[in-house]
Amino acid sequence: MPATQNPLTTPTSAATQAVEYVNSPDHYNQSAIETIDAIQAALTPEEFRGFCKGNALKYVWRERYKGGPQDLEKAAWYIERLVRADRGA
Repeated sequence: MPATQNPLTTPTSAATQAVEYVNSPDHYNQSAIETIDAIQAALTPEEFRGFCKGNALKYVWRERYKGGPQDLEKAAWYIERLVRADRGA
């Protein structure tokens, strides 16, 4: 590890991989616009709220049986996206 990196704050390769699957994964970034942005643009604000809430619920519901902590990270991502949309960000 280079001397400039702090081992307490530098993600491990497993953590980095988890982030890639949660925050802007490659398979959702194949064009000039990220898929979530296209979905938000296509829906009304109320529809987008439902989309985010439904996806968060899906990931929380299945986390013990499928994705574990990664599914909880995905649920949190959708909740954060919903908060950002509500704030107009």
